[in-house]
Amino acid sequence: AMGDSSPHPLVLIGMGTSIAFSGLFYNLYRGKKEEIKLLKKIPVFKPDDHLLKVLNASSHKRLQYVAVEGVVQADGEVLQSKFVPRCHGVIQKVVVEEHWKYWSHVTRTWNSRTINKNETNNSVPFSLVQPGSYIADVHVKVQNPLEASGCYMERVYSKMRHAQEGLAEMVAQGLSGEKPVAMVESEQMLRVGSSLTGLGEVVLEGGRVVSLRAPQDGRSYILLPSDYRSFMDRHEASASMWKTLSAVTGLTAASLFAGILYKAFGKPDDRPR
Repeated sequence: AMGDSSPHPLVLIGMGTSIAFSGLFYNLYRGKKEEIKLLKKIPVFKPDDHLLKVLNASSHKRLQYVAVEGVVQADGEVLQSKFVPRCHGVIQKVVVEEHWKYWSHVTRTWNSRTINKNETNNSVPFSLVQPGSYIADVHVKVQNPLEASGCYMERVYSKMRHAQEGLAEMVAQGLSGEKPVAMVESEQMLRVGSSLTGLGEVVLEGGRVVSLRAPQDGRSYILLPSDYRSFMDRHEASASMWKTLSAVTGLTAASLFAGILYKAFGKPDDRPR
């Protein structure tokens, strides 16, 4: 009889979930494809004479939103790493933080927290130049890099020092209900000679001085630690991942639905003729 072959609630839940996820993944895929379409419209330049020509020909000698890919070169002095010998950069971020434990009378456990987080940021003026050029013709000066988004810094050092405890300190900590656990020091740098792509507004000032800066039309000012192609490849990979997940969950829903149909209508008739 038809009544016996009603699908198990779990099968229905599984099918509903698969359909929902398939839709969600498909929307993420569509969104990613739209983003890629917009990114593909962004003109990509290198710091060379071609860029100078385009700037000279453009109105107001500026390009509103472009990508410039090159190699980092300091305009003058370089920053020396605080911890790593012969490691030079143009942006440096040193973070020192203390990890403490404190006794909670409510939960009767030690909980940890970070206190005295101390961060110092340094930067020196730098430009993007053509890779492999000893005497660069065209420098693209990068303005206010600390205002740009993007994970373009490289971690060059990280060390955790555990707190050494003496007897007197332990007694004092026991009374105060707080004790130091460790101190973590880390350093990130944008190193001289590393590849960098900047997305923003490019302006020609005074003949041959080219500057990359935050766009005035409100679009994002971004610095990327690679060339533009790698950046696009990551977006393409992410799109194809959402597409695959959408297909897999869609197929799962379809096969569960096929199972339900088979159970309801597909069994051969066992009744005697």
